[in-house]
Amino acid sequence: MYTYPELLDIIGELRSDHGCPWDRAQTHESMIPCLRDECEEVIEAIGQKDDENLCEELGDVLLQVLLHAQIAKEEGRFTMEDVVNTLAEKMVRRHPHVFGEEEYGSPEENKKRWEEIKKAEKETKRRRRAGEI
Repeated sequence: MYTYPELLDIIGELRSDHGCPWDRAQTHESMIPCLRDECEEVIEAIGQKDDENLCEELGDVLLQVLLHAQIAKEEGRFTMEDVVNTLAEKMVRRHPHVFGEEEYGSPEENKKRWEEIKKAEKETKRRRRAGEI
C-alpha cells in the first residue's frame, strides 16, 4: 500500500525530465477540462451510490490537486504543503465552535457562521490587495 509521501514522489516523477511527456506538458490552464470532468465523475458516483467508483474518482480529483500543486512548486509559487496548511488553517478558523470558544449547534447556525467568517476573510483579502491594510 502506497503512502501519501510516496504519492507525492510519484507525481514529481511524472513531471520530471524523464517522466511522462503528457504530464510534463500540462499547465494549470490545460488541466481545467480534466478537473471539470473528474469532479463530474465524482458527482455521478455519489448519485449512483457506487462506493468503489467514488473511491477511484476521488483519487482522480486528488490527482488533479496534486498535479496543480506540483506545477506551482516547479514555478516557485507554492507547494502541496502550502495547500494543506492553508486548508487546515481555514478549517480551524471557520469552525470556532469546534476549535474555539463559540457555541452553536444546529447545522443552520453552523452554516450561517461559516458564511459570516468566509465573508470577513474575503473582505480582509480584498483590503490587503488594495493596500488598505
